[in-house]
Amino acid sequence: MKIAQIAPLAESCPPRLYGGTERIVSYLTEELVRQGHQVTLFASGDSITSAELVPCSKMALRLDHSVKDMTPHHVMMLDQVARRADEFDVLHFHIDHLHYPLMRPYFDRIVTTLHGRLDLPDLMPFYSAFPEPPLVSISNAQRRPMPPVNWLGTILHGLPADLLTFRKASSGDYFAFLGRISPEKGPDKAIEIAAQAGVSLKIAAKIDAADQRYWDQVIAPMVAAHPNVEFIGEINEFQKADFLGNARALLFPICWPEPFGLVMIEAMACGTPVIALAHGSVPEVIDHGVSGFVVNSIEEAAAAAKSVGTLERQAIRKRFEHRFTAGRMARNYLAAYHRLPALRQRKRLDVIALPANEGAIRMPMASASLEISAASAG
Repeated sequence: MKIAQIAPLAESCPPRLYGGTERIVSYLTEELVRQGHQVTLFASGDSITSAELVPCSKMALRLDHSVKDMTPHHVMMLDQVARRADEFDVLHFHIDHLHYPLMRPYFDRIVTTLHGRLDLPDLMPFYSAFPEPPLVSISNAQRRPMPPVNWLGTILHGLPADLLTFRKASSGDYFAFLGRISPEKGPDKAIEIAAQAGVSLKIAAKIDAADQRYWDQVIAPMVAAHPNVEFIGEINEFQKADFLGNARALLFPICWPEPFGLVMIEAMACGTPVIALAHGSVPEVIDHGVSGFVVNSIEEAAAAAKSVGTLERQAIRKRFEHRFTAGRMARNYLAAYHRLPALRQRKRLDVIALPANEGAIRMPMASASLEISAASAG
């Protein structure tokens, strides 16, 4: 199958440091190539991929200080995609909604994965005006605020199985917080949970310019006031395995409708349990009492922190391998692609050969049932 993956240009694929969407685009692209598909990746020029790379900016726009507005760069990328659209069986977009007017002639072969929150007021009239494009959500919780649209399914994120090393035991006596310093991510709550539990906390996070005041006025004073809290700063992919794998638990005390929360499955890949507040996707990702604890307050989180030692790290890793690998994610996307009108109209479809230990996906899909995710694909 000839597949175009269209990534945001804010980060490279994969990102050098923080970045969720571009990381998933990279994992999906590499796995589709591994499974024998012809993949073209439209992304920043500093991306690294085994697919054909179409560089649509010199480098990740977030790292290019000469860039003040990312929109023109994405419009130029869409022009390149439109010029080559007829070359592809599937056009898979990861840039939210900018492409819809331009791609109307190709609605039978496009799919858009929505990676962000969907409860923003401006999105309701937009998606009411564009109900036709096929969409994929990354959790069922993410899609709840939306008007009726053309959902292909919910496909949970996945990581390469060998990306992060499994640790049978943690060697560090600390809790981990990994992500962004922003109010919705709850770094203040993480500090409170660690303090109540009497455990050290290490914070590895980036600080966006928009959140600098929040850091200066709220989090930095809390870090200074708690000698058991260490701020590490932004870390890269190679540092994650040690940071997460050696932690007693990952704290994920979000206070917003998180669409997915990639760091949760990164921790699970290391065998590290997750303590998370029950917002957004959390109850879909964490198996309570197996891969972590889903709680409703700081007090419940602090109590759960004392029980993380009762969870088996091997069982956590097995849940990751069963639900959240890149191989599983790619197979679910292939199933979704075959639901697109352009592919369903074919008289015969290819048999997609997979390694012997993974079986094979056989098409056509006209009468076959789809396993889109552990969540409902309705």
